[in-house]
Amino acid sequence: MLERCTQVLSPALQHEGAVSVDLTLGMGGHAAELLRRHPGLRLVGMDRDPHALELAAHRLHEFGDRVTLVHSVSDDFTEALDDLGLETVDAVFLDLGVSSLQLDDDDRGFSYARDTALDMRMDPTVGPTAADLLNTFSHSELTRVLRTYGEEKFAPRIASAVLRERQSAPFANSARLVDLVRDNVPAATRRTGGNPAKRTFQALRIAVNDELGVVERTLPAAFERLAPDGRLAVLTFHSLEDRIVKNVLRQLSSSSAPPDLPFVPAGSGPRAELLTRGGEQADEHELAENPRAASARLRAVRRLPEENSPRPPDRHRQHDPRSPTRRRRDRQNHETLEPDEPGTTDGRTP
Repeated sequence: MLERCTQVLSPALQHEGAVSVDLTLGMGGHAAELLRRHPGLRLVGMDRDPHALELAAHRLHEFGDRVTLVHSVSDDFTEALDDLGLETVDAVFLDLGVSSLQLDDDDRGFSYARDTALDMRMDPTVGPTAADLLNTFSHSELTRVLRTYGEEKFAPRIASAVLRERQSAPFANSARLVDLVRDNVPAATRRTGGNPAKRTFQALRIAVNDELGVVERTLPAAFERLAPDGRLAVLTFHSLEDRIVKNVLRQLSSSSAPPDLPFVPAGSGPRAELLTRGGEQADEHELAENPRAASARLRAVRRLPEENSPRPPDRHRQHDPRSPTRRRRDRQNHETLEPDEPGTTDGRTP
């Protein structure tokens, strides 16, 4: 969704000296496009994966000192901006989840399609691996991870099998885990919906990298660093992270005042304007070229320049005989709320 992401962010980057922050730089594809389109742009690119930063540095070398690269998890970005003397920025972009670079590297252990070491760390220099979790977590901890992050219906059964099997030998490689999952789900589940191990692998990956916690901490902080009219855009790849993004952006774009008041008190109005209608998806042309984009959802907001300005009472407002509680309930019932995307698998993992 390169073109659409660029369109969403570009209006905030037209002026000389604009600053954009890519908190999940990857190999720098989105960053390079923004730098090409906006000659006066300065870009700060961050990633927790040191290998990705090396590749991005090579790709963005032509832009010289317009680019600053930082090795960091996205929820630590405020410290990096402080060190760079950047109080506010004009745009923030996040491309969440695992990257194609990580999926296609057999040494990283993200894929269940090949027999690889069970690592799954986005930053391979720190923290426990997926194998560590499998070999040390209790039955209840494993069940919680599989059920919460993978929505695995057979989480208790799989957790029991893991504890039983690790008594003979600790887990180290992916093929053994794939076989274990396949042997411990019903035959009907094995015949439909692709590889039955995909939910287990996604759950372990999210737990190893604290992916959902990072998103929950990053989004509010990123919005606070936006200048007036600044833009925040987020690409998600499964329903768990998309639900978090949707709720945060909806809250930012909604008034905190009771709906029955005839005016919006100062400090309670919406702070952001939604720029996307629901979670925008890739078009048919991109899907034909890149099937991994099928699960992508783009959401974006603009920070309003005059936050929470009060609105005078409407003197021509007709009297509503319903009680305040009834009016509030009726309004909530008639709001058009986008349902959560079905399923949780990110569509990238092969």
